[in-house]
Amino acid sequence: MTTDYLPHDLDQALLVGRVWRDTGPALVVIRQGEVVDISPHCDCMADLLDRHDAVDFVRRLEGESLGRVDELLTNSLAEPQQTPYLLAPCDVQAIKACGVTFAVSLLERVIEEQAGGDPARASQLRAELNEVIGQDLSRIVPGYDEAMALKAALQARGAWSQYMEVGLGADAEVFTKAQPLSSVGFGAHVGLHPASKWNNPEPEIVLAVDAFGSPKGATLGNDVNLRDIEGRSALLLGKAKDNNASCAIGPFIRLFDAHFTLDSVRQARVSLRIEGTDDGFLLQGESDMREISRDPLDLVRQTVGDHHQYPDGFMLFLGTMFSPIQDRDSEGQGFTHHLGDSVTIATPSLGALVNRVEHSDTLPPWTFGIRQWAAHRR
Repeated sequence: MTTDYLPHDLDQALLVGRVWRDTGPALVVIRQGEVVDISPHCDCMADLLDRHDAVDFVRRLEGESLGRVDELLTNSLAEPQQTPYLLAPCDVQAIKACGVTFAVSLLERVIEEQAGGDPARASQLRAELNEVIGQDLSRIVPGYDEAMALKAALQARGAWSQYMEVGLGADAEVFTKAQPLSSVGFGAHVGLHPASKWNNPEPEIVLAVDAFGSPKGATLGNDVNLRDIEGRSALLLGKAKDNNASCAIGPFIRLFDAHFTLDSVRQARVSLRIEGTDDGFLLQGESDMREISRDPLDLVRQTVGDHHQYPDGFMLFLGTMFSPIQDRDSEGQGFTHHLGDSVTIATPSLGALVNRVEHSDTLPPWTFGIRQWAAHRR
């Protein structure tokens, strides 16, 4: 049922998003199961999030009904999508992402690097690294004494890595995942660079942060990851992360209020379900935000401040602990996508983000950028 893609407490959830109508993009709020177009009052998500009274403002707005939210979800899942359908809920915000924020993701990044992008070496390297580290990294706080002692020990044994620097050191990895307006939304296809043969989804919670550095809400995201390309060199991060349709966000931004707060994010469990359409493959996993190494607010503060401003606000992927290693094609080579895979990322308080996997170069090119968006507003 399409209602499974919505927050479990829908009656209490304050959901805002963007849809594509025949006339172009529109801002909407979900109210009692109805999709209400609030664009005549505010047609820019960044402007909406910047308001100090955003919650009260959204609650009192009236607008045109675009139908029931379950119809909108059905339209978004159709191939081709039918108007109105969901877009990524952000517009002109920067799209930033944090990496190596969980112990498991730290190990898998080191494996990618030491394997040189070769999945056949991953299983052996995983066993060797677990033996060298010899402790539960999830209990270590980056930048503190225990983390620094482990860093020194690993350096002495020649097992140090640039990924351990951001996993154990004081500074978080924060990178640009995608360009403003380039993210795809619920029901859209996500893109893999055709050169990649070892890749995976990354199920994450994404904070919606205003221009003043305050988190105003949260949503779900898929930080599509090309393990072989980044594994060859960390300097290929841009090629591995930012491609056509390689960033999915949605379905809606849930605004923080009395019923949903940053503490709700800190306690969330994010599930991942991958279903293969060509081989019947099924993979399920979970990422527990309680095991994150860095608090979400710390990640926000490392992204924005006196050192860097975001006048249009930003969306911030918080990272994931789930890196799929279940064998799919060959024993010992772990997981990689097949074209047509259905990917569902979900958590009860935010609903679910559903996308299907294709090659980036076969998907519709990104053409609706800042100039087209600005022209539409006129």
